[in-house]
Amino acid sequence: MSMDAHRIRAWVVTADMGFGHQRAAHALAHLAEGGVITAGSPDVTDVREVRFWDRLRKSYETLSRIKQVPVIGGLLFSVLDGFLRIPPFYPLRDLSHPSPNNYFLERLIKQGLGRSLIERLRSQPLPIVSTFYASAMIADKLLVGSPNYCVICDTDLNRIWVASNARRSNIVYFAPCGRAMRRLREYGVPDERIFITGFPLPLENLGGPELPVLKADLLARLARLDPRGRFLSVYGHTVENLLGGAPPASNGNGRVTVTFAVGGAGAQTEIGVTLLRSLKPGILTGSCRLILIAGVNRVIETLFREAAVKAGLESALGDGVVIVCEPTKNEYFTRFNAVMRETDILWTKPSELSFYTGLGLPIVMAPSIGAQENKNASWLGEKNCGIPQEDPALALEWLADLVKEGVLAEKAFSGFAKNRKLGAYRVEEVLATGRMTRETHPLRR
Repeated sequence: MSMDAHRIRAWVVTADMGFGHQRAAHALAHLAEGGVITAGSPDVTDVREVRFWDRLRKSYETLSRIKQVPVIGGLLFSVLDGFLRIPPFYPLRDLSHPSPNNYFLERLIKQGLGRSLIERLRSQPLPIVSTFYASAMIADKLLVGSPNYCVICDTDLNRIWVASNARRSNIVYFAPCGRAMRRLREYGVPDERIFITGFPLPLENLGGPELPVLKADLLARLARLDPRGRFLSVYGHTVENLLGGAPPASNGNGRVTVTFAVGGAGAQTEIGVTLLRSLKPGILTGSCRLILIAGVNRVIETLFREAAVKAGLESALGDGVVIVCEPTKNEYFTRFNAVMRETDILWTKPSELSFYTGLGLPIVMAPSIGAQENKNASWLGEKNCGIPQEDPALALEWLADLVKEGVLAEKAFSGFAKNRKLGAYRVEEVLATGRMTRETHPLRR
């Protein structure tokens, strides 16, 4: 595992298609030559080409929002989601034949998608690390000679992430988990072009390859999530073995922090509003704290603030209720990572944030939006690190029971022990050496 990241340089390319792809790129920004490149943004894209990227972006945002349209929203969502369908994993079979989505993307590339991006990448011969499929495909077709890597941002993926002729492609994949690796195989990607690195989690939340920051944060979190010692009475020795110590003694009065995060397209804002009302008694007595993540959306920030005032929580703003909204996405990702260190329960739809369970964060899953999130939700259940949300209006009651019984402490530790944490370091290792050390110990994955 490379410790000289400042010597490793690459073109890190993302796209403005929701937070997931950009969040992954932000964790790799320390490797990025000239900073992370957002394909389709005005600073790197010809004016004539912007419309191609807008077509891709609008299709994503429509999919995220249309489900909320009364009466016809569900039907329209089903139609659009069909284009991003991910087939059942079993039976295992050959799925290497290209899909209509592949032909659609190839047509856009022939019409000019990525033309400006390639001009930028040709300026210096460096490896390319893309966190969005389109930029990886563009480099595969138009740029010969530079190593071309693609970061998968979900536990499973649509056929569009793989070239029409997978075996003739030169794209090397960074898979976040074994299921994504097996899907890539089904789509025809040979094993030598797949590395199971894990999703690139923020380095500041790890503290280094030995995970000192993560371990300390998780010990403190376990104390708050297991006030009666139910979880530790069974798994205490395992916790001490992996974290190097026991959680600090709890007097049962630790304030539990719940963080609710809306998606990049602003979906599910109404859940955050409901939580303001349902958690109000706990917020006022100091037993819980609510952080509402509005991302970079000032409209949602205002909505949350007005809802807090309407709920009678104006006096709690800034302490018992915190609303996070930043002027830029880079500032937002940095702030979000800092907030995760003080979060005990992360409530969000099962997006790329599913991989943040590797940081020892139990996830309360809001309803999925899209095929990939359905797959992420199943994965969280299999790993025993996420639970479906119950009625948000009764959240104070059922969350309190889950804390008392140590259920959320168990899910926090399960995510830490079972899921990969060192994705960013593994990406560095592959860029530096072309190889990756395989590890089975939970602290080295």
